[in-house]
Amino acid sequence: MEDKQKINQSTSGLDLSVLEGFHLMAKPAGPACNLGCDYCFYREKKKFFSKDQTFRMSDEILEAYTREYIKSQPGNTVVFEWQGGEPTLAGLDFFQRALIFQKKYNAGKQINNSLQTNGTLIDAEWCAFLKKNNFLVGLSLDGPEAVHNVYRKDKKGHPTFSKVFNALKMMQEHGVEVNVLATVNRESCKYPLEIYRFFREADVQFIQFIPIVERDADTEAQQLGIPLAGPTSITHLETSLAVTPWSVEPNQYGEFLISIYNEWIAHDVGDVFVMNFEWTLGVWAGARPGMCHVSRRCGQNLIMEHNGDIYSCDHFMYPAFRLGNIMEGSLAEMVYSQKQIAFGTVKETALPVDCRCCDVLFACRGGCPKHRFAVTPDGEPGLNYLCPGLKDFFHHVQPTMEQMLALISQGNPVKKIMEMTS
Repeated sequence: MEDKQKINQSTSGLDLSVLEGFHLMAKPAGPACNLGCDYCFYREKKKFFSKDQTFRMSDEILEAYTREYIKSQPGNTVVFEWQGGEPTLAGLDFFQRALIFQKKYNAGKQINNSLQTNGTLIDAEWCAFLKKNNFLVGLSLDGPEAVHNVYRKDKKGHPTFSKVFNALKMMQEHGVEVNVLATVNRESCKYPLEIYRFFREADVQFIQFIPIVERDADTEAQQLGIPLAGPTSITHLETSLAVTPWSVEPNQYGEFLISIYNEWIAHDVGDVFVMNFEWTLGVWAGARPGMCHVSRRCGQNLIMEHNGDIYSCDHFMYPAFRLGNIMEGSLAEMVYSQKQIAFGTVKETALPVDCRCCDVLFACRGGCPKHRFAVTPDGEPGLNYLCPGLKDFFHHVQPTMEQMLALISQGNPVKKIMEMTS
């Protein structure tokens, strides 16, 4: 390509490459949550802890996590990601202490924080703290009220839209940097433009669409006492292929993305940043993947539970994928252990023949291993359940992706694509 510096950027003007090293996302309140969302895959993880467990990270573990994580990062910037469950259940004072430890151990590095929240506990005090300390907030909001309230309810089955939307407006008023994470499920997939336009009209600038795909419990899940199927093996045929009633169907997911892409490419390039499209532009440009599911291999995005236990991935929080504890041994040794390397490598080595021959393999790399429980037409395991929809989407966007890359290489603003496609 003529100018890698120009090509290696997104429509937001940001470098699409990612930091070297690994990410260790922390769950300060474990799987505890004040909501009871129907499609949540993580609340079942309470089964792996004793009934009298207090789901709060101790200061001892918090300090060890902060010290070891900063020490293990080769770059000059360290990103702390806080998720759940619902991390705000840990309390504002927890995050104030986290900042104290970060200052103590930063070793001259820049420390950034991001918080993923359902928003229902956000108030003015939280907003002031988040703004003052430059937290990036990911807010879980599925769309307009009728869509959001289908699956996102509290523990008594009450709708949550009003609280979440109020949190969005409050954070915007305080100047907090907010991204929206919206799930694409069996219901929301029916309303792509209504959802996208709702976010645009609510002045949401950064949006990420996450497909909901969960399998009904298989034999292993039943033995563990959890309602959803456990990790996909990739290399062997799965005994349970049935998905839950709220899981999006492959073609629906593709149609959802295509509908929104058509609206975005015609009206909003450079103003609204749909991260699914940003990642796609990145892989088309040959940049380093911005997300693990489009990487050749995975294994560099791990989680730490509230008790210090470290697992291979957020979607693989099961006993077999526990790597150790932050209070025991070297964090780097856990991350770069043979067990974790094997976990990350199989994503590439177990690709079915159909995938290896696919013309858009470079754009998906087989997708998230969690979703690779389908079989190819030849009966080979390891195919991504969402493959048909993803393939439709990538084929659909190919012409305009190439046009945007040409604009960037010529030094033209990407927004010019809207004139070319009108």
